[in-house]
Amino acid sequence: MDELAIQTLIKAKYSGGLNEVSLYMNLAIQTGAVLIGGIVLWRMSNMIHKRKQAQRERNDFFNTPYSKGWKR
Repeated sequence: MDELAIQTLIKAKYSGGLNEVSLYMNLAIQTGAVLIGGIVLWRMSNMIHKRKQAQRERNDFFNTPYSKGWKR
């Protein structure tokens, strides 16, 4: 780049000529994507955990006639 173009860009930046809306919009879109992606991963993890918990075999060690009466 020639020196005149660099000076023009510097003047435009400090005079407010360059608009940073695209930079902020890009940051907002990335933030939203990370937030939505995290929520989706969290929900999927929760669903998988519930499936595994439902498939587990219950332990009959504590299932005695006495314990069935007091667990109500």
